[in-house]
Amino acid sequence: MKILAFDTAMNACSVAITEGTLVLHHVHEKRRRGHAEALLPMIEASMRETGLGYPDIDLIAVTVGPGTFTGLRIGLAAARGIALAAKKPLIGITTLEAISAAVSPSMAAERPVIATADARRGEIYLQAFRRIENDSLITPLTDAAAVKTEDALASVGLDRAVLVGSGAPLLAAQGGFDPQKFELLAIDDDPDAIQVARLAFGRGRPPADTPPPAPVYLRAPDAKLPGGKDPTAS
Repeated sequence: MKILAFDTAMNACSVAITEGTLVLHHVHEKRRRGHAEALLPMIEASMRETGLGYPDIDLIAVTVGPGTFTGLRIGLAAARGIALAAKKPLIGITTLEAISAAVSPSMAAERPVIATADARRGEIYLQAFRRIENDSLITPLTDAAAVKTEDALASVGLDRAVLVGSGAPLLAAQGGFDPQKFELLAIDDDPDAIQVARLAFGRGRPPADTPPPAPVYLRAPDAKLPGGKDPTAS
């Protein structure tokens, strides 16, 4: 199965084309803004590098959040547009799933993984996972949530866990943090399209009647449109 996957949810823009577990092409750029200008050229360049056309792609995968509101909308709009034009199935992967999937299977098999992301305003996005069966499958142990930083670890209720993501250093800086219970793993803070593709491969094609993936925001936006309108509202 050939998969086109991409991510624009946080402070990076990445694209991957995979076939099964083989990575055919991958590009990852750190950027706080400019995702809209970067994404489509990155996708087109990746397609040229692999010599593939959209008819050759079997599945499109994209991150659905949590993340920045602008970034999520850019990625989802591009994914829906490509999927519609190419008549290809589309699957959504959460950013916390993608972050957790970057942990090696051997480490994840021994203990839970708590994927985190700095949500700003004194909060952290987090969710706990455990690896199952192989490196393309994970299972959630908790629901994804936006939690006050000082309450985050207590809200998960797990010991001997691996902490990953941009929220991990913030948790380690808390007064009650116990390094005997939690291990900080130094991996890229942002989700990456390779992990998005691997998770999508593990799940396979969605049923034909599956609705398109929706953004996962977890909380209200920092900014408001004129008149106080919520930019997440349709």
